Amino acid sequence: MPAEFSLRANLVNLFTHSVAPGTIHVAEGKIRAVAPDQSSGADPALPYALPGFVDAHVHVESSLLVPAEFARLAVTHGTVATVSDPHEIGNVLGVAGVDYMLASGRSGPFKFCFGAPSCVPATPFETAGATITAADIEQLFQNPAIGYLAEMMNWPGVLNRDAEVMAKIELARRYGRPVDGHAPGLRGADARRYAEAGISTDHECFTAAEALDKLAVGMKILIREGSAARNFDALIELLPEHFENLMFCSDDKHPDTLVLGHINQLVQRAVARGQDVFKVLRVACLNPVLHYNLPVGLLRAGDPADFIVVDDLRDFRVRQTYLDGVLVAENGATRIPSVPCPVVNNFHAPPVQPQDFQLPAPAQQPETDNQKPTIRVIECFDGQLITARHDLPATVENGFVVPDIAQDVLKLTVVNRYEPAAPAVAFIQGFGLKFGALASSVGHDSHNITAVGCDDESLARAVNLVIEAKGGLAAVGVKGEEILLPLPVAGLMSDQPGHQVAAAYAAADALAKRLGSPLGAPFMTLSFMALLVIPSLKLSDKGLFDGEAFQFLDAVV
Repeated sequence: MPAEFSLRANLVNLFTHSVAPGTIHVAEGKIRAVAPDQSSGADPALPYALPGFVDAHVHVESSLLVPAEFARLAVTHGTVATVSDPHEIGNVLGVAGVDYMLASGRSGPFKFCFGAPSCVPATPFETAGATITAADIEQLFQNPAIGYLAEMMNWPGVLNRDAEVMAKIELARRYGRPVDGHAPGLRGADARRYAEAGISTDHECFTAAEALDKLAVGMKILIREGSAARNFDALIELLPEHFENLMFCSDDKHPDTLVLGHINQLVQRAVARGQDVFKVLRVACLNPVLHYNLPVGLLRAGDPADFIVVDDLRDFRVRQTYLDGVLVAENGATRIPSVPCPVVNNFHAPPVQPQDFQLPAPAQQPETDNQKPTIRVIECFDGQLITARHDLPATVENGFVVPDIAQDVLKLTVVNRYEPAAPAVAFIQGFGLKFGALASSVGHDSHNITAVGCDDESLARAVNLVIEAKGGLAAVGVKGEEILLPLPVAGLMSDQPGHQVAAAYAAADALAKRLGSPLGAPFMTLSFMALLVIPSLKLSDKGLFDGEAFQFLDAVV
């Protein structure tokens, strides 16, 4: 049973937009009383107590940590809860994967709100490890720990009122669960039709104009700042007028950045830009709790004793984090003990050979012998999930199309991890590697092995390192330099402590950058190159895919 105690601080009231010195009385995990002093204004000698931060949309799996380990790091930054879509592990293991996340989350005090994955598999154009049907979603909704229908990525299905899609949305309505959206670039009448189907949020806006269209039709907008997709700067100026309908989220957060900070960093940045502190804290703390009906206290009498103590309302350095009246973090150190986690997986890929990645050049007619074939090239961008398409002249050697390192045209491959199959191969710009290759079994959303490299030998070695470990991140350099971060839990997460995983990830990331990549998070960007529902050009294990026309294309024309 949590101890009974009282705490003096400047009390931040997000309902009255006021601060006053006072005392919080805690007993049996609840706030028994919040007693502000009669004096007005903050006491400069006291720290500030306020509700904890909430990440309104995150895939815990992308931290490469099981939920219990994610929580141990997150609480050090004042995060007390997340709204977590487990569709990554759902694509690998189905409902059993969701159950795994629930069990890991229950092992500690952190308040995870997991959703029922709505799009497993995300599309029929890739090989996933499982399917989650409407019947499965109804089964999940029997569990009160499943708090919402997770992001509805099949926005064409919503607009066309596809029967299976609408059945899932109807189940959410029947069971009183909100429905999360995912509709990058959707605007105008299409955005209205998407919202009218019952979609309540969107975290994919990359322009203010798009966000305004969705706000106008009643959707709540999540300002995303993760390891790969960063939309804070594009959207934060919406906050003064629309703060009641905004939330902060990371979506995907790799362990090296989670060690450094979380939602607290977005709060600090917003306030530093002159945004009203109470409006910012409403976005960071209050709105997610109200929208998702989270069992998270908001610093009121009778609430669970979930709150944080910070030095000031400028830098938001977190002194203490409390959950249900228990001190779970203090001065940057977690007090949540590490717990062992079981290993579950679904990984059946056989080893590959360098020749598996060869791409024959098309035979040339005599009258066109001097013309090079054309390749369709994906262009990736730092901090964005969207890609562009370029048609470029191919470089041909010995009858095969090969990378052009000078032009930053590298090979991209996706290897089926669930059954033996020939790799899909295409070309990509933006990774900047001068040598070697990167490979990962984190490949949204089906989590096949995705790799990028300068030559077939390096590609094969990086992919085989991942296969030998039955999941992981691998970087292969020159003169035998190799780094592997094993991810034995579903090929997505480590079974090791969070700081250890963060250090191993940082080492792999550093090697990727020594190989020439200018990207802020090369492995995170790589993981999204198979995400077919984000336009415009991506690669699945079945081939090169046009995300706007929803059809396959030949890599070599």
